[in-house]
Amino acid sequence: MSEAPESPQAESPATSRRTLLCGAAAVLAAGGGTLAVSGCSSSSSGSSGTPAAKTPVDVGPASAVPVGGGTVYRDKKIVVTQPAEGQYKAFSAKCTHAGCIVDQVKNQKIQCPCHGSMFGITDGAVLDGPAPTPLPEYTVAVEGGNLKVTPS
Repeated sequence: MSEAPESPQAESPATSRRTLLCGAAAVLAAGGGTLAVSGCSSSSSGSSGTPAAKTPVDVGPASAVPVGGGTVYRDKKIVVTQPAEGQYKAFSAKCTHAGCIVDQVKNQKIQCPCHGSMFGITDGAVLDGPAPTPLPEYTVAVEGGNLKVTPS
């Protein structure tokens, strides 16, 4: 007894699944990719935790930021440094490499835990990659002993 050869219909479901998956991937790459990329844009409506344009954010007392160092306000996605006595600088705490939140300011460097990028505390400049660009700088002011940060 010989087995009957497989009919073309037996391969049809696998072929159509493959076609469906390839088609879905193409649609996602074309349309869904736009959504994914738009979710990574640098503009912010304020819903991501980053301050909305021109809206000052009270991050806390200026005394919480050490001279020659800084403080990361993780929930606000802001890092404030004090390179010299009374000189405050504020930056986005979102690393420009992969979007991780920087976790500390040590040895006068803002450090990202994900891939080791380091940024300067005076200007947010990349000191060590893989981050491609500096941290975006924000305006910071001391009002009543508290730090008010506004995106530039």
